[in-house]
Amino acid sequence: MKDHELRVGALAHFEDPTYYTQTYAPRVADVIHYVELAQKLAKRGPVLEYGIGNGRIAIPMARAGVRVVGIDHSRPMLEDLARRLREERPEVRARIEARFGDMRSKALGRRFDLVIAPFNVLLHLYTRRDVERFLARVRSHLTPRGRFVMDLSLPVPEDLARDPSVAHGAPPFRHPTAGVVRYQERFDYDRVRQILFVTMELTPKNAPNDAFVVPLAHRQFHPQEWEALLHYNGFHTLHVYGDFTGGKLDNDSDVMVVHARKTKR
Repeated sequence: MKDHELRVGALAHFEDPTYYTQTYAPRVADVIHYVELAQKLAKRGPVLEYGIGNGRIAIPMARAGVRVVGIDHSRPMLEDLARRLREERPEVRARIEARFGDMRSKALGRRFDLVIAPFNVLLHLYTRRDVERFLARVRSHLTPRGRFVMDLSLPVPEDLARDPSVAHGAPPFRHPTAGVVRYQERFDYDRVRQILFVTMELTPKNAPNDAFVVPLAHRQFHPQEWEALLHYNGFHTLHVYGDFTGGKLDNDSDVMVVHARKTKR
């Protein structure tokens, strides 16, 4: 897997905001979690959201009265966020401030009581150095008693062991711009760098010659590994959950939700 493939795999999934919105519309548990958390912990100021995208979480937070400052590295998603905000009430629109930038380096010169990194934003930190740079930025943006909350999918051994030459199909569905499409995925796991490269193949039913692919590259973090990365980069863990309702992290969990606070140095 070449470095340029990683760059493409980090951004391609977010180049079609309409498809992204349709695909993840059923995902609501994390939205509820972050809205309730923001209402509780960010009463004195805005929330900082890494990976604000087109506002899947930020807009519900703003509708609930929470101010949000967001950072994202996808211009198409930020452009779609601006479009979506034009359809919101003026008071909701005024509560969201979005910035383009790299989460590893973007410095805002402000501190927040709550910093969040939802829905696998962390899986785009492909190296230890990426993690270190990002967590240093989080520390610089947190107030002394501020909280850093994140969620990331847990590695699925079956996906990591798949043969990359074998395509895994799913039922056809209606794509918002391509019409009915046939869909299949291929999985290629780099065991040395712990990066899962997923190739999503979409073939329009009425135009098979217009088939296209969407690559996605996700770093795979195991629970104990992520706890250690937090520890050695100046954080202590407050809570670790296996879902968005405070459930226990166990062998049946497919997500890890972590609440952390920076340690004193």
